[in-house]
Amino acid sequence: MTAVQQSTQAAVVTDGPTIVYQLPILAEKLDGPLLVVGYGSPMKATVKACVKSGCSQIWVTGTDDKARAFACSGAAQVASLGPKFDARLFSNEYAIMDAVRKSGASVMLVCNPETANSPLLRMVAHQAGVQVLGPMDKDRTHTMWAECAPDPDFGDYEVTWRKCPKCKLNHDEKPVLATGGVCPTCGELYRLTSDERLEYLFDKDSFEEWNTGIPETDPLTFPDYDAIIEKNRTKSGLEEAVRCGSAYLKGRKVAVCIMESTFMMGSMGSVVGEKITRTIERATDERLPLIIFTASGGARMQEGLVSLMQMGKISAAVERHSRAGLLYISVITDPTTGGVTASFATQGDIIVSEPHALIGFAGRRVIQDTIKQTLPEGFQTAEFALEHGLIDAIVERCDLRDYLSDVVDIHCATQDLEELPAGKGSDGTIRSVVRAAREAAVSRTESEESAEQSGAGNNQGAGAAKTIPAKQGGNPFARLFGRAGAALSGDESFPLKRALRKRGVADAPSILPMKKTEAGSDGDDNPAWESVLLARNVHRPTAQYYIDHIVDGFIELHGDRSFADDGAIVGGIGWIDGIPVTVIAEEKGADLHQRIARNFGCPQPEGYRKSLRLMRQAEKFGRPIVCLVDTQGAFCGMEAEERGQGNAIADNLVAMSGFGVPVVCVVLGEGGSGGALALAMGNRVAMQEHAVYSVLSPEGFASILWKDRSRAAEAAAVMKMSAAEACEMGLIEEVLSEGEKPAHENPEQAVVAVHDFVTRSLEELLPMTSEELRQQRYERFRAF
Repeated sequence: MTAVQQSTQAAVVTDGPTIVYQLPILAEKLDGPLLVVGYGSPMKATVKACVKSGCSQIWVTGTDDKARAFACSGAAQVASLGPKFDARLFSNEYAIMDAVRKSGASVMLVCNPETANSPLLRMVAHQAGVQVLGPMDKDRTHTMWAECAPDPDFGDYEVTWRKCPKCKLNHDEKPVLATGGVCPTCGELYRLTSDERLEYLFDKDSFEEWNTGIPETDPLTFPDYDAIIEKNRTKSGLEEAVRCGSAYLKGRKVAVCIMESTFMMGSMGSVVGEKITRTIERATDERLPLIIFTASGGARMQEGLVSLMQMGKISAAVERHSRAGLLYISVITDPTTGGVTASFATQGDIIVSEPHALIGFAGRRVIQDTIKQTLPEGFQTAEFALEHGLIDAIVERCDLRDYLSDVVDIHCATQDLEELPAGKGSDGTIRSVVRAAREAAVSRTESEESAEQSGAGNNQGAGAAKTIPAKQGGNPFARLFGRAGAALSGDESFPLKRALRKRGVADAPSILPMKKTEAGSDGDDNPAWESVLLARNVHRPTAQYYIDHIVDGFIELHGDRSFADDGAIVGGIGWIDGIPVTVIAEEKGADLHQRIARNFGCPQPEGYRKSLRLMRQAEKFGRPIVCLVDTQGAFCGMEAEERGQGNAIADNLVAMSGFGVPVVCVVLGEGGSGGALALAMGNRVAMQEHAVYSVLSPEGFASILWKDRSRAAEAAAVMKMSAAEACEMGLIEEVLSEGEKPAHENPEQAVVAVHDFVTRSLEELLPMTSEELRQQRYERFRAF
């Protein structure tokens, strides 16, 4: 072929001089078909130029449903990329090379410069002996085409194609796996094998496999069951539908089970159940955190009732592991259904899912056949489960390693503290001891980051095995901090997210704020009403603001595990001054959109049940509980009553009375009735200077006693609902200064005061035993 070197700007990227081909000359020398890759106007203009230039065998990429249009009135033959038009097909390297094979072309004109610049397309085309030409910039004649030479860095690179389960396009496997199996076209997730998941998530070469070689059983003498097993072993290269063992996660040893959807769709038979059960038992004996990745169609039908019994067997092992005070994280992947969903997949202390994973008990088709209705889009997805409170979080695969490591570190902090050598924290304060334990977790992350910077990669840096001592009874903090006595300084400064300078009145439902000009409402004469107005100020910092500035590494956990996730309650785990804590907060929302989404901070029954679930989890792992109260009151509605609003509050009150861990509570704004008390059964309770705490709203009080809501300001004074009055009556321990001005005008000062109270309270409470904490809490409320 005749080519010329051009300095003219090309739309394609090349190293060195751009080699440009003129289409008429190319047509004369071309011996064989020419493939035009593209669609729309650029493709049609290119085909027209090819005809005009004398090209005799013109092929175009296209789709079956639009074959006539792609044929350009018979000027070209169509190499189909698929049955239906999808623009993504025309940039997919595998699809394009399939079209090359169908057409027999040795030259392709790629109309889209971005596609022509694909290093992968250039390389696979070069390996197939096909020349790639891309359009010249600003060439409206479509007769000038630049050569797209392969990148020499690829060398003898071999491509392994792998099909995305969602968009059905094939991609080069290596870069896909480097992102954790995220499809570069549609963003959906590939299903990973156990080897791929271990390589991506855990420290390099740290996996030690357990429980191999367990003999298969055939309890039903099912026809050809042995042959089915052998066929799946040959196909998958695995011995069964789960792999179990131990691995290191940023230097911390964990027990791991990974189910394999490539082996009989991850179905759970007796061997699967036995391997998982033995792993959980060993994790319990060695006091290891447990992480199980589920992917299964459910119980294995070929083993009948014996398969069903695996649900019970594994559940019993999970309960034993939990009773030992150990962490179990369930990571749900696509798909997880049937008996696996109805057992260990949803029994974790923490349940997370990958995006868009199928999660359900009964199959979609079974449900539709039973109820004779078409199910909505998104039914039985991870997003559906999160909305309905069934899982704690959806975690992107690229974030999963860090997420799991952070969750394990927080939950295992008590065990880490018990392991500290005697020399650590030698000044005798809680602050020094807990920070020494926290440093162990931080150092693992820093070591890994250092390894990454030196080119060691994401999965380097396995540390030494951790030996966990046997669990002891009582409050673990009391055993560790018996010498503690120094108070925390509380002088840290915190960055501000935004300035909150305006004043106003909250737009919460059923609240009718009174004007200050009404009788008896003057702030100087009625400080309680002044506090009501300030507590309802829409610009007052909400609980989320304090969480963001006080809690380090906060991880929000969602749902009551049975009905919904209530946005009015924010709950999760994190660190306060190096101490692992569970934080529960009533959140109104920072703007109108958030206030509507969070029901104006008025919790539903599922919100209180979520808080109770997280508080019980805190007691299991010996973590203090910090509650931030700010609510007009529990939501009043027919649905709330149907779901047991009173029962939910009652359950919180009795449970909080008996927790054997410190409970510290701060009323930040409104403390409305039982809805507030449900999170305020603490060992230490404080109120911000302009917070209010009452049996019901002043409007409700005035309406009930005087049949006149307009006397709300007068009611506020009678009810003694201000912080100063509550403290004077002995109902709270402290009134926290909001700074020189109200909290919404100097939020950073308000944050420091709340932080100081919480850390001082923890300093005082952590040395106490579980029974001392219960007794102190009992005596505190017994005095009223």
